[in-house]
Amino acid sequence: MEPAVSLAVCALLFLLWVRVKGLEFVLIHQRWVFVCLFLLPLSLIFDIYYYVRAWVVFKLSSAPRLHEQRVRDIQKQVREWKEQGSKTFMCTGRPGWLTVSLRVGKYKKTHKNIMINLMDILEVDTKKQQIVRVEPLVTMGQVTALLTSIGWTLPVLPELDDLTVGGLIMGTGIESSSHKYGLFQHICTAYELVLADGSFVRCTPVSSESENSDLFYAVPWSCGTLGFLVAAEIRIIPAKKYVKLRFEPVCGLEAICDRFTRESQRQENHFVEGLLYSLEEAVIMTGVMTDEAEPGKDIIPFGNNPVFRYLFGWMVPPKISLLKLTQGETLRKLYEQHHVVQDMLVPMKCLPQALHTFHSDIHVYPIWLCPFILPSQPGLVHPKGNEAELYVDIGAYGEPRVKHFEARSCMRQLEKFVRSVHGFQMLYADCYMDREEFWEMFDGSLYHRLRKQLGCQDAFPEVYDKICKAARH
Repeated sequence: MEPAVSLAVCALLFLLWVRVKGLEFVLIHQRWVFVCLFLLPLSLIFDIYYYVRAWVVFKLSSAPRLHEQRVRDIQKQVREWKEQGSKTFMCTGRPGWLTVSLRVGKYKKTHKNIMINLMDILEVDTKKQQIVRVEPLVTMGQVTALLTSIGWTLPVLPELDDLTVGGLIMGTGIESSSHKYGLFQHICTAYELVLADGSFVRCTPVSSESENSDLFYAVPWSCGTLGFLVAAEIRIIPAKKYVKLRFEPVCGLEAICDRFTRESQRQENHFVEGLLYSLEEAVIMTGVMTDEAEPGKDIIPFGNNPVFRYLFGWMVPPKISLLKLTQGETLRKLYEQHHVVQDMLVPMKCLPQALHTFHSDIHVYPIWLCPFILPSQPGLVHPKGNEAELYVDIGAYGEPRVKHFEARSCMRQLEKFVRSVHGFQMLYADCYMDREEFWEMFDGSLYHRLRKQLGCQDAFPEVYDKICKAARH
């Protein structure tokens, strides 16, 4: 058994023990004690183990040698599933509580779990192609630690360390540099997959030397329903030492939307995002990379104090996966009915109307605004026209303040608006749409054609059946 698996199993057994009914009161009403005394130290242990492991594996160059064998093992599992009669759908064997999404897929208990032990960085090419080739369970924390040490970074680097490359491709990923580079899928240059028949394929975008380009465009947002991702190649760019940030308070909805749109269109801004505190108050943040820092500009001065950093800095944040594992059924229901975690992607031209809709339907503040360019490419997500279009991710995370909030009815109303403006809902969040409404939001033409062509219909569930509310708990 892999050491990583052993560590996870030990933690799982302990956490299952603390979930007995007698401790439910502590987990709900005194959760801070449990978080501080157990989850934070355990999060640190996990981080130390995985960072040390990643560093040793990369330095010894053992990952490329082991990768082919690991892929062959996945192919063997798929072929054995086929030989045994293909009785159930397949899915990855990674436990649902390890994902960053707040929900856990029920399908893990009923589908054939294919074990995919692929968590290493395989290659970094800073000369010719300027790419990093990684396995799907590589995290943003791993990528950051390695690339920044050699002066490089990803053009789009989602900030949560536990987000995996596979999740950001099969789901989606965005960051404040997306107004220049697009979503995480748009900085990828190749995918390697094991298909439903156990065969291995590599796919790349359309070019003179493209391979399986249709599959390349269909993979993002497909949630593992076209094949098992086993490696990806991602663009990298030179990094500078610092980011110089500019914070600008703006008042009035019209002024907020105008200023945010203008800053999002300025390519000299490396980073753009906004925080909306009401329909009339916002802060727009822009950043540029630089090699020079101005001293004495800390937003929270004590946060950079050595005493604070050494005594408390290492403790935060706790791992989302561990918080999920220990939340219990009662907390889960409370979150579901009294807490919203949603990212809706809408055209920038619809931002004023969208903010009014968020205000009236859920009334959650602050709201996160992140602009991104959406290229006109085949696949589940693309603009309505034939040209790239500027979109904005509207993120709402918190307790709704509308009277008589009811999760299902309020979210269905919000989803209806997003469909009406040719927007998209991130699939990690609760989805209350029915199947017909889902395929009204997403373009399934290429996806369904490839599922039939590649024999996926009996091998993997349709993406809707993995992300709809009924499929999660």
